[in-house]
Amino acid sequence: MKLLRTPEERFERLAGYSFKPHYCEADGVRIHYVDEGGDRGETVLMMHGEPSWSYLYRKMIPIVSGAGYRVIAPDLVGFGKSDKPAEMGDYTYQRHVDWITGLMRSLDLRNVTLVCQDWGGLVGLRVAAENEERFSRICVSNTGLPVGKGTPSEAFLKWREFSQRSPEFDIGRIIAGACVRTLEPAEIAAYDAPFPDDSYKAGARIFPSLVPVDPDDPAVPANKKAWEVLSAWTKPFMTAFSDSDPITGGGDAYFQKTVPGAKGIKHVTLKGGGHFVQEDKGEEWAQIIVKFVRDT
Repeated sequence: MKLLRTPEERFERLAGYSFKPHYCEADGVRIHYVDEGGDRGETVLMMHGEPSWSYLYRKMIPIVSGAGYRVIAPDLVGFGKSDKPAEMGDYTYQRHVDWITGLMRSLDLRNVTLVCQDWGGLVGLRVAAENEERFSRICVSNTGLPVGKGTPSEAFLKWREFSQRSPEFDIGRIIAGACVRTLEPAEIAAYDAPFPDDSYKAGARIFPSLVPVDPDDPAVPANKKAWEVLSAWTKPFMTAFSDSDPITGGGDAYFQKTVPGAKGIKHVTLKGGGHFVQEDKGEEWAQIIVKFVRDT
């Protein structure tokens, strides 16, 4: 496949993001990740979604790493500093799972706490279910693991239509529009940084169409198998959804009801947070994660 690589100068002097870059290769694709903090025997894997990148976690990484935990925050393939396949057909749900699995095994991550939102959950929960022995606990926000049942939210259907048909696909403004607080121009520019022009946006464009909302979707069997694991998951499992996300609202209740490890956990609702809760309530969520790891 043809791979595009965003010039490094696009990432110079980004607002609030000065982490040293790290790279590994999985199936011939270079994946970028942030690697910060000490080693208290615990690793927190922060998985972003669509169309963001590890910049989304910039407020949270210093808090969690400052508590002594190692933080790994990768950029999904097609986003951030990771390579970007040029054709939409090069992106599949399974490939994203395989790429992140490759990164995790390359780094030999163990005792992992998965922290995930949006597509970070769709990918991360699959990786956790398929590599259960490497994970100690999970904290999810504004995400799900669909298996082609039910009716998607109207907000999601409109977003999927927009992603495929809109002639303009302004990443920074898309993210800003899904936050409660008003992002600064420099923050919006940082979300635009990975995409010098539209040729770099194939992954961002196709992602909404990869969500398995149809029972015949090729990702459904693997997601169902992941749910079999999660339905027997007794390790600590926390939900930290926001109160103002029209796409995933209410999804926390299903996790709490279905995952055994969610029983007895003090779940939280991040008030005043939009879809990109890391932007609206990042510091608060980070402190919750630190307490969650310590308490369990």
